[in-house]
Amino acid sequence: MAPRILIVEDEDSLGLLLRYNLEAEGFAVEVIPRGDDADIALREALPDLLLLDWMLPGISGIELCRRLRARPEAEALPIIMLTARGEEAERIRGLKTGADDYLVKPFSIPELIARIRALLRRAAPASLASLLVIGDIEIDRTARRARREGVDIHLGPTEFRLLEFLMSHPGRVYSREVLLNNVWGADVFIDDRTVDVHVGRLRRVLNKGRKKDPIRTVRGSGYAFDERFGR
Repeated sequence: MAPRILIVEDEDSLGLLLRYNLEAEGFAVEVIPRGDDADIALREALPDLLLLDWMLPGISGIELCRRLRARPEAEALPIIMLTARGEEAERIRGLKTGADDYLVKPFSIPELIARIRALLRRAAPASLASLLVIGDIEIDRTARRARREGVDIHLGPTEFRLLEFLMSHPGRVYSREVLLNNVWGADVFIDDRTVDVHVGRLRRVLNKGRKKDPIRTVRGSGYAFDERFGR
């Protein structure tokens, strides 16, 4: 599952340029041009990293950053501020508000990509790792294989992507709509109860032999990979 990057940028040409270059590097990218719309989207689901412009319609980037850092589930979200403000006082203000890094426009795309990868390695190593292990469950992203207790688990492509996505974000609860968008794709129009069917299939294979269930159902909200699994 590619690391997810949300770009909040109201300059269309820059948003398009960033999307093109980041998708070419293998990231999954979404661009939102307004701060208030981004605030709503970030309450539904958090990306792996946020690229946030300082000046935005609706809600400013600095205010959106402040709101995110006040939310416990977003305290560790990597945030890079993008701005035309190059003064030292403004950079300090952005970093004090909670941004992890700061780039002044115009900036080098290769430098931005390097900073994104460095932040992801520190904050979410699972999003870049080819081998993902939690408890006795192991996923090899390169070989597209899954194992439990060292024994191969035979999963269909959809169940593999579902398990990969949930394991990449242990403890985070995802609604059926978010899972559909990230596992099946935003352009696929299917009933959200399809998620329940595939979670059921995944559980039957993973928990064969009465093994502990690593997938947590949160009533009225969705599903999560149990962050305490294997401890």
